[in-house]
Amino acid sequence: MSKIMSVEEAARCIQDGDAIWLSGGGGGINDPDLLLGGIEKRFLDTGSPKALTLYHSAGMGDKKGGGPDHFAHKGMVRKVVGSHWTWSVRMQRLAADNEIDAYVLPQGVMTQLVREIAAGRPGLITKVGLRTFVDPRVEGGRLNERSKEELSFLFHHDVNDYIFYKTFPLNIALLRGSVADEDGNVSFEDEGLVTEALSQAQAVKNCGGKVLCQVKRVVKNGELKPNQVIVPGIFVDGIVVDPKQRMSMKTDYSEILSGKRRGPLPEEEKMPLDFRKVIARRAAMELKKGDIVNLGFGVPAGVGKVLEESGRGRDVYLSLEQGIIGGVPATGSDFGIAYNAGAIVCETNQFDWYDGGGLDVAVLSFAEFDQEGNVNVSKFNGLANGVGGFINISQSAKKVVFVGSFTAKGLLQECGGGRLRIVEEGSCKKLVSRVQQISFSGRYALETGQEVVFVTERAVFRLREKGIELLEIAPGVRLQEDVLDLMEFEPVISGELRRMDEGIFEEE
Repeated sequence: MSKIMSVEEAARCIQDGDAIWLSGGGGGINDPDLLLGGIEKRFLDTGSPKALTLYHSAGMGDKKGGGPDHFAHKGMVRKVVGSHWTWSVRMQRLAADNEIDAYVLPQGVMTQLVREIAAGRPGLITKVGLRTFVDPRVEGGRLNERSKEELSFLFHHDVNDYIFYKTFPLNIALLRGSVADEDGNVSFEDEGLVTEALSQAQAVKNCGGKVLCQVKRVVKNGELKPNQVIVPGIFVDGIVVDPKQRMSMKTDYSEILSGKRRGPLPEEEKMPLDFRKVIARRAAMELKKGDIVNLGFGVPAGVGKVLEESGRGRDVYLSLEQGIIGGVPATGSDFGIAYNAGAIVCETNQFDWYDGGGLDVAVLSFAEFDQEGNVNVSKFNGLANGVGGFINISQSAKKVVFVGSFTAKGLLQECGGGRLRIVEEGSCKKLVSRVQQISFSGRYALETGQEVVFVTERAVFRLREKGIELLEIAPGVRLQEDVLDLMEFEPVISGELRRMDEGIFEEE
């Protein structure tokens, strides 16, 4: 019996009050948008399904109504738990306005939690999240006043603290693949990610629910090779076909991103010489040959490009939490997939490896950091952005290099001739006395012996027991006026304070 169904039939599978697990990535990556749009249309036409609970492990959406924003209608959802909210701006606003119960859990925790649900276990025990805003002793991941439920509790074992994240029942899985056969076996051969799709499908089936999958095309039974199948048909109840399915909002399709062939980076991926490139170059200097590295969203993704440009691309092993090992990360809205990846593995397994200490170095963005070395990437101006995989990665890597511009809002700089020139200073300070929310705990890092470095375009710092130590300043920058006066705290100035390498401010 064929499992192919129309969008309307798939939408009718969802009942009022259902708990839904949605997998994918930001920027429309692996986004089952046709399927989500069909569910949205049914609600707008009939008022059902309503009072839904939505879980999404990664940031999802396109900032244009896609992803979770298909459900961002008053009454359609009552609760959302997601690791990252930036791509779903309408849902983000509902959370800010106390219209829904809203929570953030770390991305790795969520992908591992759905595996625990599949196995029928009561929860996940991990150190991930300790001393951050998801710690039940801090904010418990709550995003607004309306959210009262405790999703986790503190757990003690052998004098160590852990967080126990509780499992929960699921009714519906929504996911996307590339190709399905009539029995519902699903291949991800044209995708840049495989997400946590298998665990998601297994969890929902073991909860007695239904698994719905969107694909680009259907083949006859027997045409898919067994080792191509990521989600076996025994777990799938319905297949919706969208022949116009894009790889992401930015990319229709790329064989270099799906791994079907290797090739050069496109021209638009090359970086001009600006402060972002300067930061990426200086961060790359913190890596040594043979390091296994994770690169975060934004400026960190540029590290892969500068390594490639300088001929050091094969000196280190780059990875992304979405399951990418090797290659050069795509940037902008395509972040999460990579050019010429060596492997694309299950996201859950990637986080297992990360959490266990597999990373030598993580290069991650900061929005602000304070005198204790605490970092905030998750909350600004009252809006919760979430953390994605940031907490898993930043707490588990042996060394963390946080990168970002020194100030924000209006910052204009020129790089060249071995110097940095500040044309117009930013109006927003990012080195603050106290961060708005703790996404990374400096004190916890010191306790665990983690090496922590902060790289900006004009100064480099290191976290020490005695505080934040200033190690380097850029050539062309004044120590007092351009650095110290723009900080809300006083750093320890190294007795060996030196200039940043002039070469990183050169065109070549």
